[in-house]
This record gives sequence, structure tokens and C-alpha cells, in this order.
Amino acid sequence: ATAVLQTVPHCFATGSSRSHCTASTCPSPGKSSSRQSTEEQRRFATGMAWRSHGKDNDDLVDQLKSNRIISSSRVEAAMRAVDRGSYCPGSPYNDAPQTIGFQATISAPHMHAYALELLQEHMQPGMRVLDVGSGSGYLAACMAEMVGSSGKVVGIDHVKDLVDRSIVNINKRDKRYLDDGRLQVVVGDGRQGYPDSAPFDAIHVGAAADGVPQALIDQLKPGGRLVIPVGPEYGDQSLDQIDKMADGTTKRSSLMGVRYVPLTSLSHQLQR
Repeated sequence: ATAVLQTVPHCFATGSSRSHCTASTCPSPGKSSSRQSTEEQRRFATGMAWRSHGKDNDDLVDQLKSNRIISSSRVEAAMRAVDRGSYCPGSPYNDAPQTIGFQATISAPHMHAYALELLQEHMQPGMRVLDVGSGSGYLAACMAEMVGSSGKVVGIDHVKDLVDRSIVNINKRDKRYLDDGRLQVVVGDGRQGYPDSAPFDAIHVGAAADGVPQALIDQLKPGGRLVIPVGPEYGDQSLDQIDKMADGTTKRSSLMGVRYVPLTSLSHQLQR
């Protein structure tokens, strides 16, 4: 998912005071939910999620698994199948966000792993997934591995150059996802979802919305799950999980405090 660089006065994940921390998806200590397990709170509070640096892709996955960020065999297999080195221009196996241009980043590996874990039951073979703010294309490629050749993943980003670069990234080692049609990356305003391929079993959003866009709720299939950071720019935000029931009603859970860039217009993103 794409996340734009922002400045924060204190890095909660590492416990250090840094005036130019690029931890744009940093869990926040003040927003932990009772719904978040004690073990998850302990992991993030001690910074374990940010210690999963690897020497190569397999070692990175080993570290995420050792630190219990990855618990599902399907998530492990997907992150081993998609080499982060194809999507990240520098230090791809460090557990930290990395810049990808246009004031955007590829999120830290532990946040990608966490998102995949939250959504993995809704990314079974044959299911349909939307990744809003697809950026480098990495997370969408992992999702494509999980849904298989009979599934469909749409990555959407409003920066055309990022979409073009993500397709180049995917073609390096994961071209099969594009060739068999399971993965599509498009230019568009992700706040409006992608009606052409809706409804979706899973929707992931990589930037914080002031409120949950109704279009995303509408395009979520009954039984589906949306994971989205919610909150004002530079304010308190939470990573929320929204499940749509069979009757169309929704159940919303706040999972943890986070710090994401805003889900906003292209012009606002480029001016920040």
C-alpha cells in the first residue's frame, strides 16, 4: 500500500525521538483497542514488529514469523513467493517504510504482513480483492498469490506514474499474475472503489480516511471484510476492521492506533 512520508516527533515503534521519522504506519500507544489481543499489544508496544529486518526475502519472512507477525501458512507462502526486492528501490528487506517517489512510500513489511493476516480468510482461491493505494504493487501481488489464478485482485492508485512503475515491478518476477488476469492495476480515485470489478470479498486501504467512504462499504460483498485506517491528517487514527454481515449490516472494530497519511485527492498528496 502507498503511504506518503510525514514527520512525527516520536517513533513509538522504536521508542526513539526522531524529528524525521518515516514510520508513516507506526502503531500508536494511545489507541490500542480491547479487541486487540494482549499478545498483539505487547508485540507492537515493545517494537518487535519493527525488528524484523532480513538479509534477503526469505530471511525477512523468517524474522516476521519468528516475531509472530506472520502466523498463517498462507501469508507466509505468499510473502515468500513475492520478493519485496522487486518492488522496493532501496533496503527492501529492512522492516521500515521506503520511499518510492511522489512523496510516497512502500509500507514497512510488518504492516503488510499484518494486513494480509487480517484479510487472509477473505482472500481464498477464487475470491475478489481491492487494494486502494496500491503504490509499488507489492501488496497487491501478495494478494494475487493468495487468491490464485481463479481469483481477482485490483490495485488502484491515483498517481499514474506509480501505476506504471508497479506494472514494471510486477513484470520483473511476477508477470504470471498479469498474464493470467488475476491481477490488474488501474489509475483512479480509490475513495470511489472500483465498481467494474465489485463486489469484493476483501478491501484494503493504505491511507487514512476522515470517514469510511460509503463506496467501499457498498462494494464490499456480504461476508466480506474491509481494513482501513481512519482519522484526521496528523491526528489520532485507528486501524479499523469492518465486516459486512449477510443482511448487509456492518460490524466495525478498532484494532490499534496507527499513523497513516490521508486518503485524499491527487493534488493534495503532491502538495504535501
